[in-house]
Amino acid sequence: MAKLTNEEVIASLKEMTILELNDLIKAIEEEFGVTAAAPVAVAAVAEAAPEGPSEVTVTLTDIGATKVAVIKAVREITGLGLVEAKGLVDKCPSAIKENIKPEEAEEIKKKLVDAGATVEIK
Repeated sequence: MAKLTNEEVIASLKEMTILELNDLIKAIEEEFGVTAAAPVAVAAVAEAAPEGPSEVTVTLTDIGATKVAVIKAVREITGLGLVEAKGLVDKCPSAIKENIKPEEAEEIKKKLVDAGATVEIK
């Protein structure tokens, strides 16, 4: 049997679910006659789990009273022309940007809210 490198073992562990990791720990305990310290194992699994979504969508839900300012903000954010940006704003609710990082979504939300719009991040 080929020996696995540390990197291969770690990559394999990263792909496992919490239940699979739990089963692995039990199998190791039985095979080698040892006991894993529960708080240490739980803490390691909790650190590996992501805290939130890695990609989100910014949706314009209401344009508010300042439609022109919102259109300008949408143009700046998306790089669309005036007609396309106006069309996007007129179709409200509409997705402004999809599959972006949460940090970028917060920046976009701030720009749109400052322009008078209501925005939702999903």
